[in-house]
Amino acid sequence: MFRKRTPEERQTAAKRRRLVFQSRPRPPFRLRTAVQLLSIGTILLIGWQFITWVQGLENGITTGTRPPGVEGFLPISALISLRHWFESGEFSRVHPAGLVLLCLILLTGLLLKKAFCSWLCPVGTFAEFLARLSHRVFGRRLKLPSWLDYPLMSLKYLLLLFFGYAIFVTMTSNEISAFLVTPYNKVADIKMLYFFAHLSPTSLWTISILTVLSFVLPYFWCRYLCPYGALIGMVSLFSLTKVKRSPADCTSCGKCAAVCPSFLAVDLKTIVHSVECTGCLECVENCPEGDALQVSTPRFWQRKVRPVVFAVLVLGLFYGGIQLARLSGFWRSNIDQSELVDRINRGLDGPDYDHVGRPSSNHQE
Repeated sequence: MFRKRTPEERQTAAKRRRLVFQSRPRPPFRLRTAVQLLSIGTILLIGWQFITWVQGLENGITTGTRPPGVEGFLPISALISLRHWFESGEFSRVHPAGLVLLCLILLTGLLLKKAFCSWLCPVGTFAEFLARLSHRVFGRRLKLPSWLDYPLMSLKYLLLLFFGYAIFVTMTSNEISAFLVTPYNKVADIKMLYFFAHLSPTSLWTISILTVLSFVLPYFWCRYLCPYGALIGMVSLFSLTKVKRSPADCTSCGKCAAVCPSFLAVDLKTIVHSVECTGCLECVENCPEGDALQVSTPRFWQRKVRPVVFAVLVLGLFYGGIQLARLSGFWRSNIDQSELVDRINRGLDGPDYDHVGRPSSNHQE
């Protein structure tokens, strides 16, 4: 049975709720903001290079350079390549950068919690902008009641289970190998560009609704629907770095919980294990007691990780891994650009480019 709370405990809980939901917006962690802007700038550059490259293919130019980083937006292809790599030992060269980026993101989750989501992900950065704008408009942080919030949070895990089951259970090894060389997979990045360049009314409405929902209910996509975030969160349970609170140094001011974008009760925990912790370090930066909150490594090698060191680790791990892939030859695709020109000229809407990915009799490789 639940113990009835004393009047003092109820008063403390009410005070904490007011602090968490009605606290004034605080400026974001500036170092993280700088990293986010660097990431956004890099993605915009990749996007411009990719658009220019595709326009060259449309005009029959095969001397352009395709930016491999665009493959980061092909997570399904990357997951299929991951299974193929595990089973066959072959690192697919159709979209190798996608597999490299997936591995680096998972490695980041294993070492630095969900830092990719809060430091590097463009969707996460946009969601954070909407959340801060929402806070200024409504004057408080909005959150669904727990009886609705928790069931909705399970949706992203159900989506992850759906994709995981489809790729790792229903598809055979031969189907996995065949998919990687299908016409559809070879031009998946180009079809993605065409999709966003010519949005259907349904797609436009869907994106608009998700944007509005992410404004009214901050981090709606990230909190409830992102299967990528669910995967990273599950990996982050085993992260070597976690936010830790020292009860002896904590004054229970609640400022850490008031700035947590995931509504975690940081002020009531000793170690933040939650899969929803994004490693944003807003709680650490806003703690008035220097030793009360810190990012630490495991007990067998316990070290305090300063925020600036954490930022260097995020950048070093991600961009350093990309440079290593470049030097080792696992970064650029081996698809013949002349083949892509031919496919574009014939159109990418035929049965050979069915999203199911079944290789046709005319284009099996």
